[in-house]
Amino acid sequence: MPLTTIDPNVALIIVDLQKGIVGFPTVDPIDGVISRNGALAKAFRGHHLPVVLVNVVGGAPGRTETRSRMPGTLPDDFAEIIPELDQQADDLLVTKRSWGAFAGTDLDHRLKALDVTQVVVTGVATATGVEATARQAYEAGYNVTLALDAMTDTRAEAQDYSIRHVFPRLGETGTTEEVIALLERTRCDALA
Repeated sequence: MPLTTIDPNVALIIVDLQKGIVGFPTVDPIDGVISRNGALAKAFRGHHLPVVLVNVVGGAPGRTETRSRMPGTLPDDFAEIIPELDQQADDLLVTKRSWGAFAGTDLDHRLKALDVTQVVVTGVATATGVEATARQAYEAGYNVTLALDAMTDTRAEAQDYSIRHVFPRLGETGTTEEVIALLERTRCDALA
């Protein structure tokens, strides 16, 4: 569904743009994805809206048939949010051990305490961390928006499936530019 609405109480959730992950090979150039996430974070902060920075420090405890891409011993800076996101003291930092940012964390409680009704989800990887977070947000009752050019994956077929078949069922999709333009209009209308 194309992007039509930004709620007055919207939060940005940036998934796993951290030092230990941004070096993986991706479908779309990571520099552009990082730049667009930085622009979104700046726009949200400029309107005093919540910015949630999510990092991952390990995997969920369940067994699977494929090995995790997570190394056994993580480098000391693995979970550090990349400097290009300009992490601020009032950003919400959520550390997770699973694909989605809501499972096993207090993110839902923190967003509801701020009266957030909508989330814009971005980051890496499209078909895992981003999709799982968007699904969990949808299931928790948030209006979900996905900025498609502010995310990427390591697998083209997985990213394509999420974008074409999953995301339209979870909410609205658009570009970073469209999200920022609609955010500006919504905030101006709210002040009028």
